[in-house]
Amino acid sequence: MWTEPRPRNRNLCAGSRRDFLAQCGAGFTSLALTGLLEADGFFQRPAVAATLPADPMAVRPPLLPARAKACIFLFMYGGPSQMDLFDYKPELNRRHGQTASLEQRRRDVKPGVLLGSKRTFRQYGQSGLWCSDVLPHLAQHMDKLAVIKSLYADSFAHGSAMIQMNSGRVLQGWPSMGSWMSYGLGSANANLPGYVVMLDPRGGPISGAANWSSGFMPAAYQGTVFRAAGNPILNLDPANGTPPAAQRDIISTLNDLNAGHLASRPGFSELQARIASYELAFQLQRSAPEALDLGQESAATLHRYGIHAPKPTDHPLALGPAPFGRQCLIARRLVERGVRFIQIYHGGGHQQQNWDAHNGVEENLRIHGPEIDQPIAALLGDLEQRGLLDSTLVVWGGEFGRQALGQGDQGGRDHNPKGFTYWLAGGGVRGGTSYGETDELGHEAAVNRHHIRDLHATLLHLMGLDPLRLTYFYGGLDQKLTGVLEPEIIRGILA
Repeated sequence: MWTEPRPRNRNLCAGSRRDFLAQCGAGFTSLALTGLLEADGFFQRPAVAATLPADPMAVRPPLLPARAKACIFLFMYGGPSQMDLFDYKPELNRRHGQTASLEQRRRDVKPGVLLGSKRTFRQYGQSGLWCSDVLPHLAQHMDKLAVIKSLYADSFAHGSAMIQMNSGRVLQGWPSMGSWMSYGLGSANANLPGYVVMLDPRGGPISGAANWSSGFMPAAYQGTVFRAAGNPILNLDPANGTPPAAQRDIISTLNDLNAGHLASRPGFSELQARIASYELAFQLQRSAPEALDLGQESAATLHRYGIHAPKPTDHPLALGPAPFGRQCLIARRLVERGVRFIQIYHGGGHQQQNWDAHNGVEENLRIHGPEIDQPIAALLGDLEQRGLLDSTLVVWGGEFGRQALGQGDQGGRDHNPKGFTYWLAGGGVRGGTSYGETDELGHEAAVNRHHIRDLHATLLHLMGLDPLRLTYFYGGLDQKLTGVLEPEIIRGILA
């Protein structure tokens, strides 16, 4: 595993911090600090700004033995209700209508009325995992899933919670998980992006592109957004019908000029990424249409994913399975072509347009359950039938879960990062596993509790990346996706 060398510090004032320390205490502070840093090997690092390798997305071998070569992250924007989907809580149902005092927002503990689930739960498969009637198609695949019911996070707010789930921090400016995987492993297809993002037709997540940003890493590792409708990639077609040979000559000339400009500005990753993007765009003109052409798929496959299903007429916000099914099928096609990380956002806009069930959890489930159920079941079955499930890690979940208490007159549920559910399938995961528990009301992680840094560490581990050794030097530290606290891999779900 290669580690990015240290960038050169840029002094923003007359003297640097090192000069300041040298001048304080007749220089003894600087001498002491220098001794400590030298003992730690600090000065053995390269002191000049780094440049990207000629191909920043070149395939790099994993650090650990791993089955998973690609990851499909199905992100349920808004926060799906765990006690109405996978986390069966009969005690909550028994106590429906009773009063309980729970933390409803950070340090805001107050009484509320418990809201039992109206969903019918059953156990499925040889494993006997619980699933509600919201997802009848996915229920047939429970033996493929490892369901983690004891995750917790830090933020009650959508924007910061989503950024933390994607980048490990509640603040913008940090590399997203797809960027870390691209940095650590590269891409097996030079003609397609290594990291692809697809958004819901109703809109993107509230915190926007920070969720697929490369942060302080080179810009080559950021996600590429494929549109859900129309031309998936804007401005891809050559202008005025320019023939390929002439376009190749134009791009080569631009890249030569940019390379000459870059020579005097080592480490300027945006310029390097621009050179790489010109090359990628040229290749995408041929490779993207083929990869995204669902006309190559059989009628039976399109039917399984629900791609030709009509838009429902029973609710104005419901889209039916067609949009998400199209994205899931594209994800499978991208995995077949060597794309490393694909993230699909389901839910857009606000509240009932996504999984944010403030205004009624039953209405929310009626809208969104049928939109994802058939496509995800088809994706899991398709990957298995093609021999790809063992090498593809599928991840499902949102930025947090929901409250055990009711909200408003319509039976809504508020945000809850204190206990929520994710499931994983394929790629080295032990299917048919129920791991961890929330309390009897489904409100807070209680048994085998894991912060989301542990989830991140587990996903990296399954992809063959050591979460402690996958580092990027920035701001004077070897930065990691999991932050400064040592994570714990969730070994109870590993095959």
